[in-house]
Amino acid sequence: MLPMQSIEKLADAIIAREGGFVDDPDDPGGATKHGVTLGALKRLGLDLTGDGRIDRDDVLDLTVQEARKIFIENYFERPRIGDLPEVLWETVFDMQVNAGANAVRILQRLLRQMGHDLKVDGIIGPQTIKAAHIAAAVAPVHLADAYGIARRNYYYAIGDRRPASRKFLCRKDGGKGGWVSRAEEFISPRYRLSADEHAARVAQWA
Repeated sequence: MLPMQSIEKLADAIIAREGGFVDDPDDPGGATKHGVTLGALKRLGLDLTGDGRIDRDDVLDLTVQEARKIFIENYFERPRIGDLPEVLWETVFDMQVNAGANAVRILQRLLRQMGHDLKVDGIIGPQTIKAAHIAAAVAPVHLADAYGIARRNYYYAIGDRRPASRKFLCRKDGGKGGWVSRAEEFISPRYRLSADEHAARVAQWA
């Protein structure tokens, strides 16, 4: 396990990617600050203002330190990301914050495609841990790239199903939106889509 200081750095990088307060009506997460959504605060029972309610004001009141603590305890330690190969920690942790248990489901589907027999249930258990370590022992960098590509495909699939989410995948000028760029931060440059490849992928949305 990495020292806590290193895990805190991973959490801080996520906070930096997420930015400050946003409340986009097209974002299913709702009001969000530092990557922590109102839904997450309600699920965790965190009344930060102490007024007996968990609402938008609690999101506005959230500090970076509180967000870091929430991420480490509930999105890294509780789902057992530290039991996965270290090469996956940063990208799966980032995706766990961004998409919850779907982060692990993406990994499990990928491992099944590689021939491993395990359930796709969004839970990091013995089967998932064993399969991930076997895959990482063979080709750690390729595993991280494959996960990043699967993550990018997951985002594009959301755009296929939900037109309101397409603005998070494709900028007004047609370039890569935030979700695509975020997934590609964890992919080797040679596997990142060119502008033309991205345009071809989203052409059907026009």
